Amino acid sequence: MKWEQLLSRKRYGVSQPEKIEEGRSHFQKDIDRIIFSSSFRRLNHKTQVHPLPQNDNIHTRLPHSLEVSSVGRSLGKKVGERLREELKQIAIEPSDLGDIVQAACLAHDIGNPPFGHSGEEAIRDWFKENSTQPFLQDLSPKQLGDFTNFEGNAQGFRIITKLEYYLLEGGMRLTYATLGTFLKYPWTSDLLLKAGKKKYGCSQSERKILQEIATELGLIEQEKTAWCRHPLAYLVEAADDICYALIDLEDGIEMGFLTYEEVVEILKTVVDFDQISLFHPSCEGDDLRNRKIAIARGRAMNVLIDGVADTFIQQKDYLLNGSFIYNDLIEACGGNVQQCIKLAKHTAQQKIFNNPRKLQLEIGAYAIVEILLDSFIKAAYAFKIHQDGEPFSFKHGRMLELMGSHKPKKSWSLYHSYMHVLDFISGMTDNHATHIAKQLRGMGE
Repeated sequence: MKWEQLLSRKRYGVSQPEKIEEGRSHFQKDIDRIIFSSSFRRLNHKTQVHPLPQNDNIHTRLPHSLEVSSVGRSLGKKVGERLREELKQIAIEPSDLGDIVQAACLAHDIGNPPFGHSGEEAIRDWFKENSTQPFLQDLSPKQLGDFTNFEGNAQGFRIITKLEYYLLEGGMRLTYATLGTFLKYPWTSDLLLKAGKKKYGCSQSERKILQEIATELGLIEQEKTAWCRHPLAYLVEAADDICYALIDLEDGIEMGFLTYEEVVEILKTVVDFDQISLFHPSCEGDDLRNRKIAIARGRAMNVLIDGVADTFIQQKDYLLNGSFIYNDLIEACGGNVQQCIKLAKHTAQQKIFNNPRKLQLEIGAYAIVEILLDSFIKAAYAFKIHQDGEPFSFKHGRMLELMGSHKPKKSWSLYHSYMHVLDFISGMTDNHATHIAKQLRGMGE
């Protein structure tokens, strides 16, 4: 793959070349379009790790996305500086790489449904449990696979290329470089079983869009509807891993799931705590410990960012020719970088993800998503099979009106109608989903 293609400034959905705007690059416009979108704004009320936390200090998807974008920008710029001579030949500045990665990082969770990964699992399980029901029988195996393997990554791709701003006319109309960098899994759902992949980044409804992006960027095709990742997508993944691992630790302390000492042991893999001294007399007790953790986390991020940027350059040729053998850049780093992230993730899995209170809330999230799908999918099916001249359920009619612009049209296929139901439900915030579910069960306030 070639940087000249990979860093394309062309915009998806726009036929004419975009004029250069003084003081604002094409990639900075991508950042602005994402930040000012309603989909991005709703992330402030969507679960990051802890569903509906009572503590306002705990991360939701919005601050997480902003923090990932900050780390991603640093990674992109550092890599850009190391590639300065190569980029100069195609009139790309090191800061442009920072902007591209930052934009992709801002959008990386934009397709997540309410309740985070619990919401994803709830959607998948509902379709699996109902896969033999009449309202799903007319779907092809590939179409059903989009639902039984529902992915926030694929929903995000659908939002930025089709739903937000220019409906069905390019969506956000982002540059191809940003779209390619966003695609963590540039293949469709039917490859999960066929190729043994665990996740996917594109539903059948956006398959042609994926093909067009891959062609424009010159991504290496691995097999039909599957391509190698854009090299910068690995930086987005690394930025997400760094923030997920380190910020989860601070949230764990805040929620009472982790002790100060447990977090110190993790950060010590890359930071010397003995060099962190706070002598101000007002710093004592929990305040002192929290400040030391925050400072140590910042220093740890510097170590991790430098390690990932160095490894990217070391692995550059393998990333460009599609022969990168590691699962991700963190693994390729090895040493204390990999050890820190691995230990942080293991601790979070043991002490945070399996905490009884979190499990109880996730069960509640399942129930809410099931109520929504039971109601809106069945209403969409009833509308599709309804014959003109026959009475239509008042309840189903009211529910379809509630969907607003996502309301199915008679001419749509069942697959298309159900995709719009998922657009509607996955776009909800945690609180809105809870409110609608209560209304549907007659328990609204």
